[in-house]
Amino acid sequence: MSFTTTILQWFQENGRDLPWRQTRDPYAIWLSEIILQQTQVKQGMDYWHRFMRRWPTVDMLAEATEDEVLREWQGLGYYSRARNLHVAAKQIVALGGFPTTIEEIKKLKGVGDYTAAAIGSIAFNLPAAVVDGNVYRVLSRHFGIDTPINTTEGKKTFTSLAQSLLPETNFSLYNQAIMDFGAIQCTPSSPRCMDCPLQESCVAFRENRIGELPVKLKTLKIKERHLTYIYIRCKGETAIHRRGAGDIWQGLWEPWRTDQIPPGAVLLRQNVKHILTHRILYADFYLLEIGEKPALPPDYIWIPETNLSDYAVPRLIEIMLDALP
Repeated sequence: MSFTTTILQWFQENGRDLPWRQTRDPYAIWLSEIILQQTQVKQGMDYWHRFMRRWPTVDMLAEATEDEVLREWQGLGYYSRARNLHVAAKQIVALGGFPTTIEEIKKLKGVGDYTAAAIGSIAFNLPAAVVDGNVYRVLSRHFGIDTPINTTEGKKTFTSLAQSLLPETNFSLYNQAIMDFGAIQCTPSSPRCMDCPLQESCVAFRENRIGELPVKLKTLKIKERHLTYIYIRCKGETAIHRRGAGDIWQGLWEPWRTDQIPPGAVLLRQNVKHILTHRILYADFYLLEIGEKPALPPDYIWIPETNLSDYAVPRLIEIMLDALP
């Protein structure tokens, strides 16, 4: 039995029952793919339902404000995904509908090769192979490929191999099958090798190299950064500002950030660690309760404390707000 046939047969018995698989609506499928780019299915499911309830169509999402979209996205992280989602929704509306070719789908903001292949194959059954982390792992282990997956050569090698393994029909089914196989059977750690239908033909299993594959070069340098926040409480109001472009958390709101601790500020939390992809943040949180509003930079606004939940904030700020007395 071929690799492809085995994967499809496994999927019939073990595939995950996910709501976006019950439709061919490209909007619902695209939304799921954007949410799941950096998110586990279990967490992403709630957000997908939330977005589909609030904005059932791409036209409705396009009409939303960026603030509304960011607020619904709050807690998922990687907020550029939400901003790109909003921009792409407007692109789709301007086109008069969802694009139906891989090249046109790739022109949508925030959509790369993998996402375009996933949307194109699942929504329109286009013959485009998906290559995500799960697929890299399955192919690397089964065929014993040690070319680093995060190199140009590696991407070409795996993309070409994945494309060659597509069945003659049912591209949608196969792409979903191999992704599920990587997520359920051939997992990053403790893969289920002993009951794997590909065990006999798997190079990594035969050569005891499961833990070595796939190979990924370490290129990322992690930087540390320290932040100090002052939550000002003044006559039922507090001051916040919206973060600008070119830094983390673009478009999200935060309390007063300063290097100078004002007299009377009370420390609530110290050295709270928050890990991002490229850096590790350490934050101190202070509360300042005063009777007169201090002079702040012009981009800060004063809002009633009771309205804070209307503004999208990073997870780190949520932690601080939870510590408020």
